[in-house]
Amino acid sequence: MELQTFAGDVGCVFFSPDGERLALGGGFFDCTVKVWDFRAGKEVMVLKGHKDYIRSVCYSRDEKLLASGSGHLAAKMKTGTINLWDVKTGKETRRLTGHAALVRSVAFSPDGKTLASGSHDKTVKLWDVKTGKDWATLKVHTGGVSSVAFSPDGKLLASGSDDGTIQLWDVQTGK
Repeated sequence: MELQTFAGDVGCVFFSPDGERLALGGGFFDCTVKVWDFRAGKEVMVLKGHKDYIRSVCYSRDEKLLASGSGHLAAKMKTGTINLWDVKTGKETRRLTGHAALVRSVAFSPDGKTLASGSHDKTVKLWDVKTGKDWATLKVHTGGVSSVAFSPDGKLLASGSDDGTIQLWDVQTGK
């Protein structure tokens, strides 16, 4: 396979679990998620619905859903959103709101039932993917949360922050 070059305003990327697709989140000038069949070197889907720069994209392990988190650093834009997309149809299935600042990272739990989001508002939220409700807000960082990741068994969540710390959380208890 020859290496591919993707031109455009790209803020983040994520491979599908089967390795066939690459999701690219738009940067400052393109607030879309583009899905590429990178082996064929062609765009196969464009997901429209965000109003701000897309900071993070992530596929669910079963590849049925794609999550994208967005937001803006400007002081007047004090919210971040997460969109959930049906991978087959490209339709937005749910919009998650509740962060007070841009969403910088999203990650699905291994079983696909929970989505974690890290925000510039210094919190991590855990969302029920089916209902769209946030069932936990984890607060311990003194800086914006830049990254979230589940352990392979889904029992732990790691969050990294601009404050220079990494926190490990028990997903069941939120502690």
